Amino acid sequence: MYFRKAKGILKEKAMGSKTYNGASFRNLMNSNYYPLANMKKSVAKLKASDDIDLSTLEYGQYHLILTPASKWPQGSAKYWHKEKGRARLDLSTQPNTVPLSRDEPGVIPLTRCDLLDACVRKCFNSEPPIPMKTNIITHKASDAYAHRHEIRLEWEYKKGSDKPTLLNLTMVCPYRS
Repeated sequence: MYFRKAKGILKEKAMGSKTYNGASFRNLMNSNYYPLANMKKSVAKLKASDDIDLSTLEYGQYHLILTPASKWPQGSAKYWHKEKGRARLDLSTQPNTVPLSRDEPGVIPLTRCDLLDACVRKCFNSEPPIPMKTNIITHKASDAYAHRHEIRLEWEYKKGSDKPTLLNLTMVCPYRS
């Protein structure tokens, strides 16, 4: 019994890094947020859902609403809530000093998790919505903070404008040997 449980834990940890940073997962998720036409469809789907409120949306809440678990590659939906929870916990301990965006320079969320949530809320609640491209990668063993999650958020802007047109969101997962 002990070995079966240990094997399950190891499989779960492997799922966290292997499946989510693969091209099939990235392409499936990005098809919900990019291009703009797809993002508009996703906003409409979320607005029609009783399971979420766009004004209080947090990173990770919308994934299973937009893409049913049966469509996730390699059964990865089974582990999503645990992996998302680990990421949110790590990011909530990391102070933030970065403003939300150029058009909201006075909005500086307290933690990196708060910044992540504010960025995705901005994307889904803007008119028109702001498309996102997401990527999930894993720290190298030699990275300074290889043991924890990191978030990299980069807005793209039209030349001469402070209004964002695209969010590049990269989740960096902990290195696991």
